[in-house]
Amino acid sequence: MATASVSFKSREDHRKQLELEEARKAGLAPAEVDEDGKEINPHIPQYMSSAPWYLNAERPSLKHQRKWKSDPNYTKSWYDRGAKIYQADRYRKGACENCGAMTHDKKACMDRPRKVGAKWTNLHIAPDEKIETFELDYDGKRDRWNGFDASTYARVVDQYMARDEARRKYLKEQQLNKLEKKNNKIDDEDGGRDDEDDDDDDDEFKVDEAKVDESKQMDFAKVEKRVRTTGGGSTGTVRNLRIREDTAKYLLNLDVNSAYYDPKTRSMREDPVPDGDPNEKFYVGDNQNRLSGQALDFKQLNIHAWEAFDKGQDIHMQAAPSQAELLYKNFKINKEKLKGRTKDTIMEKYGNAASEEALPRELLLGQSEREIEYDRAGRIIKGQETSLPRSKYEEDVFINNHTTVWGSWWKDHQWGYKCCKQTIRNSYCTGSAGIEAAEAATELMKANLARKEASEDKPVQHEEKRLATWGSEVPDDLVLDKKLLAEALKKENERKKEEKDDRKRKYNVKWDAEVTVEDMEAYRMKKIHHDDPMKDFLH
Repeated sequence: MATASVSFKSREDHRKQLELEEARKAGLAPAEVDEDGKEINPHIPQYMSSAPWYLNAERPSLKHQRKWKSDPNYTKSWYDRGAKIYQADRYRKGACENCGAMTHDKKACMDRPRKVGAKWTNLHIAPDEKIETFELDYDGKRDRWNGFDASTYARVVDQYMARDEARRKYLKEQQLNKLEKKNNKIDDEDGGRDDEDDDDDDDEFKVDEAKVDESKQMDFAKVEKRVRTTGGGSTGTVRNLRIREDTAKYLLNLDVNSAYYDPKTRSMREDPVPDGDPNEKFYVGDNQNRLSGQALDFKQLNIHAWEAFDKGQDIHMQAAPSQAELLYKNFKINKEKLKGRTKDTIMEKYGNAASEEALPRELLLGQSEREIEYDRAGRIIKGQETSLPRSKYEEDVFINNHTTVWGSWWKDHQWGYKCCKQTIRNSYCTGSAGIEAAEAATELMKANLARKEASEDKPVQHEEKRLATWGSEVPDDLVLDKKLLAEALKKENERKKEEKDDRKRKYNVKWDAEVTVEDMEAYRMKKIHHDDPMKDFLH
């Protein structure tokens, strides 16, 4: 009974608390006050206003929602580096055996190991370090400039300034000593030197701070790069050919349809600004470098090395470049000799018609029907087709006697071949004959559709004919005898009964091969059609 009363009492208190909350929300009761005397908004949900059980809160409060966890040990300060606190005169028991400080042992000592420690000499006892034990707060742990002292950087600046000042004093002293030696010389030969030599001696001690050493200027674009090792390996030098102040090649022309730029290899083969003044351009495309100068000779040398290796010669361009170059030179000499010998042989046998008759004017000037337009700088504007970049997939592969590829023709939402206008892939090409046959079939189909539409517009009037019982046409000269038709109907009924009941079927079956018109009409009249909606009502 006590348990029941307690539970009932708790329920009653809970009910009263809910009623009180409803009254506060409606504005009929004053708002509840927390521990600090501040009013709590009655519309705040209970799961926010009620504190967790482990805080042992006796009444609703919002104190647990604020920053209630505050530790006085947290700080944003930093350690006092290098601070000393006490300087002892003699060694103390428990101190470091090396330096004599009490704040660490011999194993953790950061001073230079002494030959004889302070424990035995009692000399030069090191002061004790200042040990601080505090805990940094959240901001103090993540402050990368915490503990920074600006005066330390000021010492670095002062050190560099002192070095520059000492350097200037040294150069000035050297220059004064040089002048004293020159004035103290009495020898006439030394006195008869040219003034230019004196100026050169004076220039040795003149230092221009704005100038940079020539060796440093050469490496303005030097980039160190580690190559071919497990951990990086040996270093190699990579030099960029473009000064960083120059405009990048892909920014010379921002037109989308201009020269193509490959960002992976950083190459642009064509000239980005073909209409510009050639005297003012520093970049005319990578093809200019590939097809001019020694690059073309090196390309021919590589091709010759490959062809010679394929034909059985032991030659390798990378393994023995000098050997490959020597063989290529010998090959060119032998080729010129062979061409000259062959030319002389042909001229001896057939004569030289070029020396006897002058060439026609159109061949002499190299005229052709192809029109090419040039600008003032000698560049081609029209007439030369730019080569399109090809992909790694097979292109222009014709199969089944086709002269075009699949997808070169489009009609009525279907792809096909342009050569024969077929929309079936991998079909055999029929050429112009197939196109004509397809057009003829299309015209015939259109004519049939037009004829059908015309016939549907004008319905054909059929002659009224008398039909038989089940839809068969009855000839005009058909004459039925009513008595014979009645007998035929009677026979048909008997036959139907025999089919339904097998017990009345006789063993000696008789049939009559002659079928009259009345029998056929009786069969049609008694026949049950499955499409007849009234077949279930027939007896």
